[in-house]
Amino acid sequence: MVRLEHINLVMEDIQPTLAFLLTAFPQWRVRGEGDMTWGSGDNVSKRHWLHVGDDDYYLTLNDSAVGQIRSVKGIEPGVAHIGFAVDDLQSIIDRLSLKGFSVDIKGRDHPFRQTVYYNDPAGFQFEFIQYSSEKPSEKNMYGGESGELEKKQTNKITTNA
Repeated sequence: MVRLEHINLVMEDIQPTLAFLLTAFPQWRVRGEGDMTWGSGDNVSKRHWLHVGDDDYYLTLNDSAVGQIRSVKGIEPGVAHIGFAVDDLQSIIDRLSLKGFSVDIKGRDHPFRQTVYYNDPAGFQFEFIQYSSEKPSEKNMYGGESGELEKKQTNKITTNA
């Protein structure tokens, strides 16, 4: 068996991303945390880290990053987004909206899935996807989208072809 267990992210400040994730997933918790030295030689820094998730899967969040992360709109190498399959997409949208987070991108209409993308305060992009079929041929169907991709500009969602 192979499964993705965790993703390790480095940011300036853990708390805004932690608040975003715990809003999206209120069943998650901080599993553990501590302090460590990161790097070597002239590139050494003290970092606080924590694991946020459930008993099986988690994200590692590390603070004290220096510099900017890759822009999700850029073409530089790096993580474009992190995707989560969820059972109730609307409840996540509602919880995040109540905390002031807004959808960055709403995916095009698809017969077997719905997707939305959010940018957290650190600049990481998270995709939340809800499948309406368990059949691999349907939920993994490439193509079949219709309508427009909706992207947020300033404080509103606009339609792009």
